[in-house]
Amino acid sequence: MDVFDDLDRLADELSQEGTARPPATGAVLEHWLGVVVARSGSELLFVAGEPPVIRVAGQVVRVGDAPLDGTDVEDLILPALPPHAQRAYRDHGIADAAIKRPGLGRCRVNLHHERGRAAAVIRMLPTRVPALSSLDLPPGTEALSRVPRGLVIVGGATGSGKTTTVAALVDEINRRDAKHIVTIEDPIEYEHTNRQSIVQQVEVGVDAPDFPTALRSALRQAPDVIVIGEMRDPETMRIALSAGETGHLVFSTLHTTDVPSTLARITDSFPAERQPTIRQEVAAALTAVYVQTLLPRQSGGRIPAAELLMVSYGARQHIRSNALQHLHQEITITRRHGSFSLEECLARLVKTGLVHKTEAALRANHPDDFEHALQTLA
Repeated sequence: MDVFDDLDRLADELSQEGTARPPATGAVLEHWLGVVVARSGSELLFVAGEPPVIRVAGQVVRVGDAPLDGTDVEDLILPALPPHAQRAYRDHGIADAAIKRPGLGRCRVNLHHERGRAAAVIRMLPTRVPALSSLDLPPGTEALSRVPRGLVIVGGATGSGKTTTVAALVDEINRRDAKHIVTIEDPIEYEHTNRQSIVQQVEVGVDAPDFPTALRSALRQAPDVIVIGEMRDPETMRIALSAGETGHLVFSTLHTTDVPSTLARITDSFPAERQPTIRQEVAAALTAVYVQTLLPRQSGGRIPAAELLMVSYGARQHIRSNALQHLHQEITITRRHGSFSLEECLARLVKTGLVHKTEAALRANHPDDFEHALQTLA
């Protein structure tokens, strides 16, 4: 089964069924997680004033009769969180953690507030790391697992499959090469098994207090590959750039929509007076930028499309001079090095009948290039 696929037909079944809330309070969370698993859902949402909601095939569906209030949500979620996440919630009103339930698997929990009331989103995590070949990623994506050094950024909106793609790339390295891999995540989403490589997984809040501390420690462990779950702050970005510049292969993710916005996100995270220096460091450290999105597949489920810039001399010069608007052109220029544009990828999905043209056109960052790619493939 495609890791990105959900089952559309189940949404109708759920909306018609209605599922009563179980009377045993201690079993409520396990009950609703069981509903998600049984229905091949991807997320469980608890929002005050609404019954429990699950996401199936990208659609949210109410599955209970009794609405919850904020106290209900806290009573359901807080006891299930590990101690560090409980402390974070009590101190800051928000917490992220991964939990495991026998027979139900692992899930990522975000407990937070909205309109002054507790709410929670629980995302189900796959039990195994997917094989890269199973994800229907654009041709050429596998080359990222063979990059010898430098910073590789995987961008995309929330829910676009960034974490899954990075996990699959790491798994490809793990199966093929004898490397030392260190991942730093908050929380750990995919659990890797040692194969040809040795994989150490550090969870922020459990094994280290924060990303910068974990990353500085990782650099003292002689890693070949470092995976940073997300570059959330300038200090993490600075250390990641230094690691990429000094010979390590570094993977990380950012919430962005295309190659230029990915690089702008890094430089804009720093004070204006430091940005020229940071642009120099980015230009020196960066090896590739891959930005992914998910589209509805005509046959059901979802399929990824992406753009990839393999960074060459021209791109480095544009980064140094802050001429990021020219990076789209660099994708075309460096096609022989493995780069490809989102518009080319979308056109290929349309021509093979996997995605409807209207949906693909909505995702294109450069509509004229998309139309040209369609004509070229005709």
